[in-house]
Amino acid sequence: TDLKIYTITIPKIHIKSATVEIDGKDLKKTLIAWPTSVPPGTFGNNIIFGHSELPQFANPGNYSGIFTEIMSLDDGDEIYLDYDQVRYRYLVVDKKVVEPTDLSVLEQRFDAGYVTLITCVPPGTIWKRGVIRARLSQI
Repeated sequence: TDLKIYTITIPKIHIKSATVEIDGKDLKKTLIAWPTSVPPGTFGNNIIFGHSELPQFANPGNYSGIFTEIMSLDDGDEIYLDYDQVRYRYLVVDKKVVEPTDLSVLEQRFDAGYVTLITCVPPGTIWKRGVIRARLSQI
């Protein structure tokens, strides 16, 4: 499909149907999927970027800090991607902090379906990148 918009829901951190734009340009209006990402529900890595901000200003309904709390996700927490009228369930399998120059988090792996969430950490800074990886629970 040629859809350029889908949504993400992360119950643990109260994100509900947030808009993800494929190859978007403005992180203050939507989350942005890396342009070479695979679509949700397929084998490969769907990569989504979002802003963080100081926790006292964070609001899961405001894109300027929507990913502030993603590093509180733990193994087994659920992430849902709704794409082309299908809901895909992903379970968190990895969490790490990397340097901004570490591009390994953008790599494609085709052994399963993944979603990778990336934001700046500590929240409200640009020092490092917080990365959450979740695996598609079923196709």
